[in-house]
Amino acid sequence: MNIQIFGRSKCFDTKKAERWFKERRIKFQAVDLKKQGMSLGELASVRSAVGLEAMVDPKHPDAALVAYLAGDQAKLEKLFENPALLRTPIVRNGRQAAVGYCPEIWERWQQ
Repeated sequence: MNIQIFGRSKCFDTKKAERWFKERRIKFQAVDLKKQGMSLGELASVRSAVGLEAMVDPKHPDAALVAYLAGDQAKLEKLFENPALLRTPIVRNGRQAAVGYCPEIWERWQQ
């Protein structure tokens, strides 16, 4: 498995996800969205795995703005410009991805 965890250093769910993988001795790469962000290619890969709506943090004040943008490409570019709009953690395993704390999905990746 080639696990990447995209999150924020102060996000509780991101810390829980990292702990979940550490407890199972699964190596992962932690990426701080605030410092490094995600590339457009990574965002597109996650979008194809989980869908665009699942990627947007509904608690963010500008989340409604993203919904009114015309076209998926415009929405993706807005998420690229402002990674704070992303729901965390985003966990990638190659072409597979999960958004939020989803141990039931990660468990299936081990099989």
